[in-house]
Amino acid sequence: MPTYEQLQHLSPEQFRRACGVKLQTFNRLVEVLAEAKAKQKTGRPSVLSLENQLLLTLEYLRG
Repeated sequence: MPTYEQLQHLSPEQFRRACGVKLQTFNRLVEVLAEAKAKQKTGRPSVLSLENQLLLTLEYLRG
């Protein structure tokens, strides 16, 4: 599975094919998740970035 760092340099169409959502939608989802995460209690930090967590979730939902 490619990481967000590998996908962020793709064209918008290639990004949509790889992730299943448009780049603008992906960025908005990251914003919403970041807002929700800011309201959570602190705990153990995640190994994956928020973008990579979202990519993993999208990949799971597509499968």
